[in-house]
Amino acid sequence: MRISYGFTVVAVIVGILVVLVVGSVLISPPSPLITSADFDRDTITPNADGDNDIATFSYSLSRTATINMELVGEDGQTFSFREEQIRGDGDYAVLFSGVVDGFVLDDEDITGAVERRLMPNGTYTWQLTATESNGETQTETGTLNVVAGDSPLPIMSVFTVSPSTFTPNQDGVDDRVEINVYLEKDVDSLDVFLLGPDNERIPISARVEERDYGEAGRHRYDYEGGIDLGADPPPDGSYRVVALAQDAVGQRIRAESELAIETGGKPYAEIAPQAVGVDVIFDVQPYAEQFETTRDSMGDVVAQPDNPDALAYSQQITIPLGDMLVFMLTVENYGDVPIRTTGPAPGTVYQQEQQAATLGWFDESGAWRVGVQCATSQTSYPYRWAIGAEDDLVEVYDETSGNTYQYLPAGSRSIVWGAVRLTEIEARNPQNCWAGLIHEDVEVSIRNNNVGMRSIMIVDPNAESEE
Repeated sequence: MRISYGFTVVAVIVGILVVLVVGSVLISPPSPLITSADFDRDTITPNADGDNDIATFSYSLSRTATINMELVGEDGQTFSFREEQIRGDGDYAVLFSGVVDGFVLDDEDITGAVERRLMPNGTYTWQLTATESNGETQTETGTLNVVAGDSPLPIMSVFTVSPSTFTPNQDGVDDRVEINVYLEKDVDSLDVFLLGPDNERIPISARVEERDYGEAGRHRYDYEGGIDLGADPPPDGSYRVVALAQDAVGQRIRAESELAIETGGKPYAEIAPQAVGVDVIFDVQPYAEQFETTRDSMGDVVAQPDNPDALAYSQQITIPLGDMLVFMLTVENYGDVPIRTTGPAPGTVYQQEQQAATLGWFDESGAWRVGVQCATSQTSYPYRWAIGAEDDLVEVYDETSGNTYQYLPAGSRSIVWGAVRLTEIEARNPQNCWAGLIHEDVEVSIRNNNVGMRSIMIVDPNAESEE
């Protein structure tokens, strides 16, 4: 039987390829997966003195593989240095200081998690294992001595976060988070930060105190969400407060605590203009004894002015000595968070010599109040009122303090009014009087200061009749 020409050609080509493949294998057999691996020295002394603290481990791969690097002590204890890391073919070098993945000894009780730690002194067998995707594995070994490396961990014996629920809205209630860290030794770095659901780090700065950065001892952090700097706080949600302490050798401890952010946001409010075209409506009403209010006794409230046009456009208001200068204005909360207030209630009548503290209503950090001041007032806004009547406000009970607070809800308006009985004619007469919206211990913003200023002339009817 004759063999076709085409078949003969194919057979020859196949034969040549087989010969070439077999020849190449015989001439150049496949390279080992790990072509070299070793430390550049036999002994390290990891004590941060700058002498033999670190060794360089070099290795080469001929093909892509997943590598694992372990060190096994004489007692069989195994320490991981590299775990399940993919490397392509090529040459590699890594510095090794004796610091490996964190571990805790049986008799230790350590606050936080040990992330990185120095191995105990001793002689170790290192093992570099490379595994290809097809399952082929190769291991290279050697020895390394660790001496003079005893170093205490950068222990944080105290790590506290208080309160656990944080409401950064400048209302004076749970506006700040107090974080305390106590270092048992000097460290190279101490980082405290907020970690959100997306793992974004939000740094927290330590208080400026006498203790240097990283110095052993207590470190305190005061976090207010950035509001004091005019920034918006992080969104409401669950966060972790993280503290990382790392020493000069590279040992690192991590401490964490949960923190919830609720009703956070920058508060915004203002005195809104009245429908009649002025910011503050003033009126004059006669005084009666039932209006008298003291620390021990609350008098009747003055009626809300019912004729806004009466003195709306008068440049100067004349008021008989002993009568009441009555005001009325509108407060608008145009922000995204409720704003807290405190008394006395709208409609309260002050004597000219009184002030809020005289009636038992002291300043409260974070509270908003409407104030009235005149040019001869001895203090800033001595006469103060809550920013809304009871029906305008929402009560919130705080479990931590046991107090009930009142808030004007976000996006709402309220009417505030009150009176001051003018009983003294000062050397400066007439004098200007005005209103303001006060955020106590925070600010009286420019837009809410010296609002509705009017000239007030006090006259003594008796003196006039004697003439």
